[in-house]
Order: sequence, then structure tokens, then C-alpha cells
Amino acid sequence: MNGQERKNISAGIPVKIVLKQNQRTGTLTEGIVKDILTNSSFHPHGIKVRLEDGQVGRVKEILK
Repeated sequence: MNGQERKNISAGIPVKIVLKQNQRTGTLTEGIVKDILTNSSFHPHGIKVRLEDGQVGRVKEILK
């Protein structure tokens, strides 16, 4: 499942995000969603979230 739609993302789910500094390389960081930071229902580059460890990035993959 991709991370472009807000309805697919909720606090407590495992995801892979791309951090701002890794956008050029596309390196993904895995973690658990703490907060959803994007207000719109859709974002073409992925919904922005904060992980439980404090890192912020855009969701590229939802792990289930």
C-alpha cells in the first residue's frame, strides 16, 4: 500500500518513510507513526508523518 492517501495512515502503524535529507537517494527509514502532519487527504509525494523516535518524513510504504 502506498502512502499518498491520508485515510490509509493512522498512529501506531509501521511504515517506511523518506527523510528530507534522503530525498535525493531515496533511502527509506522504518518506524511507527506517532503523528500525521499533512492536513490534506492526498499528497503526490506521500503524507508527512512524525515517527515515535521523532524523525519526520513522507510515507513511501505502509507495512502490514
